[in-house]
Amino acid sequence: MRVSEHIEVPIIATVVGGHTGRLDDFKGGVESIIRLAPEYPVETLQGIEEFSHLQVTWFFSEGSPDDVALHARSPRDNPDWPATGTFVHHNHRRPARIATSFPRLLSVEGRDLHVTDLDADDGTPIIDLVAVFQEMLPRGPVTQPSWPSEMLENYWRDAKER
Repeated sequence: MRVSEHIEVPIIATVVGGHTGRLDDFKGGVESIIRLAPEYPVETLQGIEEFSHLQVTWFFSEGSPDDVALHARSPRDNPDWPATGTFVHHNHRRPARIATSFPRLLSVEGRDLHVTDLDADDGTPIIDLVAVFQEMLPRGPVTQPSWPSEMLENYWRDAKER
């Protein structure tokens, strides 16, 4: 596949409630709903309530193609952190403008998946979701430099502390 080629993906659900304002930190403790689009039968969710977490792929709909940054830059424009390439950053400045989150599933009511710790804002289009299987998580130790831990120190702090 060449860089100029594209794929088309459906929007299968939308985030209802939860975060607003595209804030960087204090994402913890916020409940929201992932509302499955009406064209998908409720049975597509059958059995999902037996799982503790979901893997949710969503689209940075508030971003724009003009925001994409195809160069190395310091995360959050902080010169204390090293300039890193586009595919290191977890934000809307990547070409596909998609993200993956792992919210905790609280309950299921029809097409509504009640979750907590989903870091997507109210109104965000969901392009995929699946139950988390422990066996599909990364194998072996996960390694990283120190700056992501510094940058994300408050990411999952309770939103009430903001």
